[in-house]
Amino acid sequence: MPKLNLSADEVLTTTRAVRKRLDLDRALDMDDIRQCLEIALQGPSGSNSQGWSFVLVTDRGKIEAIAKYYQQAFAEYEAGPHQPTRHHVDNPAMAKTQERVLDSAQYLAASLGKMPALLIPCCNGRADIPGLPLSATASMFGSILPAVWSFMLAARERGIGTCWTTLHLQYEREVGALLGITPDQMQVALIPMAYTIGTDFKQAPRKSLDSVLHINSW
Repeated sequence: MPKLNLSADEVLTTTRAVRKRLDLDRALDMDDIRQCLEIALQGPSGSNSQGWSFVLVTDRGKIEAIAKYYQQAFAEYEAGPHQPTRHHVDNPAMAKTQERVLDSAQYLAASLGKMPALLIPCCNGRADIPGLPLSATASMFGSILPAVWSFMLAARERGIGTCWTTLHLQYEREVGALLGITPDQMQVALIPMAYTIGTDFKQAPRKSLDSVLHINSW
């Protein structure tokens, strides 16, 4: 797909978690995905370790199997204290926004098995080892997160919608066995992707900068 030719600021401020506006019937151009992954590889990495791997899943049977695990995890999430409508309860003005987020998440869970592709980024090694220093854990995530965000930004520029999800990690070992990912490779996310229906994404409602900015002290 031709690039959208968005400015850097436009890409950064309009890359949304896309769940509903996805064309599930349109095949992805693997050249587009490879370009996005090449850009991801330019992300910063602690000590230039480049300790990452990316598992791209396009096989329909495997996508559907992963979707079943995701849906089981989503059912627990939806009933739990961390689902969207249980956030910002002290701000009634956010209620409609949070309801839309939940509705969007429900749609994603229901349609995950129909996605053209899923991306599972992995770290070499694990951050959940008992006694591992916080600095090591932070370094590991700090090395994979920029790469995946770069992938998602590059996808936005090519009209591809993405969404960072983690619920499948409740079944990390099962998904790993399905895909041949060994336990010493830590899966960190599941990124569904498809070309978007329309490309006119806007900035999201956010807290004001002054409400979250602390200068020199908390």
